[in-house]
Amino acid sequence: MKFPKVLKKRKGYIERIKPFMRKSVAKVLTGQRRVGKSFLLYQLIEEILFEEPDANIIYINLEDFTFNALQTSEDLHSYIITNSKANQRNYIFVDEIQDIPEFEKVIRSLLLNEDNDIYITGSNAKMLSGELATYLSGRYIEFKVYSLSYPEFLEFHELSENEKSYTLYSRYGGLPYLLNLPLEDETVNEYLKSVYSTIVFRDVVSRYKLRNTQFLEKLIQFLSENIGNLFSAKNISDYLKSQHTTISVNQIQNYIEYLSNAFLIHRVERYDLIGKRVFEIGEKYYFENMGIRNIVVGYRITDKAKILENLVYNHLLYKGYEVKVGYYGDKEIDFIAEKKGEKLYIQVALKIDCEKTIEREFGNLLKIQDNYPKMVITEDTFNGNSYEGIRYLPIRQFLME
Repeated sequence: MKFPKVLKKRKGYIERIKPFMRKSVAKVLTGQRRVGKSFLLYQLIEEILFEEPDANIIYINLEDFTFNALQTSEDLHSYIITNSKANQRNYIFVDEIQDIPEFEKVIRSLLLNEDNDIYITGSNAKMLSGELATYLSGRYIEFKVYSLSYPEFLEFHELSENEKSYTLYSRYGGLPYLLNLPLEDETVNEYLKSVYSTIVFRDVVSRYKLRNTQFLEKLIQFLSENIGNLFSAKNISDYLKSQHTTISVNQIQNYIEYLSNAFLIHRVERYDLIGKRVFEIGEKYYFENMGIRNIVVGYRITDKAKILENLVYNHLLYKGYEVKVGYYGDKEIDFIAEKKGEKLYIQVALKIDCEKTIEREFGNLLKIQDNYPKMVITEDTFNGNSYEGIRYLPIRQFLME
């Protein structure tokens, strides 16, 4: 197979996948379209061929018309079996597998042969968790792939870490393909619009056979304008009624789920730190990619705080944390991040420039009576001592850590 001319390595993902290579477990890469899942497959193939030049690689890209004849699970299974070799390991790669009905049955069957080393990607969260969990319990491991982190963005674009680079990142986001484009509004925005349209119309409208596309786009705009705000489907319904649009709460919940399944947005639950429970009503939403969010409503100076909060959330996901919004009584903690049993509490503020802000941001964290790390992240460049043991961190430093 022919590799792309430019193949920038995302070493962090490769190192996480490596321990499971050549094991009889399916490696599943999930994430929004164009975040670089295909390129990770290329990198894995390159690694295999470097170690085994004669390795039998079976690569299928279901977005490529070359494989248009593969429409059913039977087609897919037949193609793979035909191209497999007996008594040696077969490395099987299937890109965007969610377009094949009942694909999970194919994967289950292939895993019966320990000589099959399987890697698949997909852009639909529900199909790649629900179906696989049902058919392949304990036989697959999921790797969530996100847009480029800030350090990756700098590496891909060969930029130094400075205020200008941070502004480019917060404005255009971290889709890997931007590497091939000049980082300027006209060119980047055209590309981002095309990706946005593909996600909305292929992964949402077409997949779920939606008719009310006008409402869907209104909903995406609402979510774009309300990053970091707490609301429920009923709040959205009430707001839309005030805008002379009547949509049921149930329908809004469904549309939000479809957008989450396509990885366009992330839904974040609220957690009661005193009662140790998740609230049933009310959540926050953040965008997977800041560039796509910004083309929906524009890159506006009035949105700096929202963009800052979204960037912090995305970086926590990239670092492997499970993230919730915290509540301690009536006080909100922007993020409770948890990984391997360890917690991290974070408040996000555009600036710390008065006593009232200090009291709110640091005071909320000081109420939490445990010894896990706590920090306040801002766009300020000041980086001095901690405040009563709570770290005070500029966003650029946080994104580089």
